[in-house]
Amino acid sequence: MSGIAVLTSGGDAPGMNAAVRAVVRAGIYNRFDVFGVLQGFEGLIKGNLRQMTPGSVADIIHRGGTILQTSRSQSFMTSGGREQARQVLLDQGIEHLVVIGGNGSLRGAYELSKLGCNAIGIPATIDNDIVYTQSIGFDTAVNTALEAINRIRDTATSHGRVFIIEVMGRHCGEIALSAGVAGGAESILIPEIENDLPAVVDKIKKGAERGKLHSIIVIAEGACPVMELRDYIHEKTGHDIRISILGHVQRGGTPTGVDRLLASCMGKAAVDYISEGKRNVMVASQRGRVYPVPLQEVINGVRTLELDLFEIARVLST
Repeated sequence: MSGIAVLTSGGDAPGMNAAVRAVVRAGIYNRFDVFGVLQGFEGLIKGNLRQMTPGSVADIIHRGGTILQTSRSQSFMTSGGREQARQVLLDQGIEHLVVIGGNGSLRGAYELSKLGCNAIGIPATIDNDIVYTQSIGFDTAVNTALEAINRIRDTATSHGRVFIIEVMGRHCGEIALSAGVAGGAESILIPEIENDLPAVVDKIKKGAERGKLHSIIVIAEGACPVMELRDYIHEKTGHDIRISILGHVQRGGTPTGVDRLLASCMGKAAVDYISEGKRNVMVASQRGRVYPVPLQEVINGVRTLELDLFEIARVLST
């Protein structure tokens, strides 16, 4: 058994295709049979695999989404579903499975590892909420949000309005914080820090006192209901408040150079770890260095936000 299978799971993230490309080509270079699993863990349970060639992944490094497609599998959450997925790998002579995705996907990889499969994780989620690493897709999502902030600021300035821009992040404020600081937002609201709505209003009022009629507020979707925030600010200031919800536009589109490079390095590293005999690890990257972390440690870890950036935002937006 020397085959490698690769799948993408959970929410898609820009750069997933670059990671798939790297796994396939590095695997073939190292003389492995490489199989692509279509539609994530659900496709694995159903045996929806195809053998990959270098040409299978040609001209995809610049594409968003995932050519392998993805899904959220209810069947895989059962022990019977996981046993079936493992049996499919055994029947195909596949010992190693590379899973590209977020926290839920990595947890699924870990569950398969307990059944004897060698599972290698590659972190890919725009939320950037996986411990020990930056995730594939985060940089692109931040730049997508930043472009929207830049465009909206133009019209906010022209009309003298307050704009609330909601970005993704139900439990994690990484996108809001990074895009908000880079975009010069006057206020940033994230789930990790208790909302100080009077402070938001105070900044708007102080800006108006010095002749500034527009304001940009960036909020992560999990921080507070955006309609309630709009109503609160309007009640306290009387300003014309507009809302822009970016939604799934942050997931799609061409990945940045940062995400393509990260995905390429991580994909090759995953195959290197397999060749070196490492088992059940996630490929992590920090400050340009790629290294393995045990999957069990990853799924039991809790990522904490770097609050230094929030303090930078607070100071620079005064």
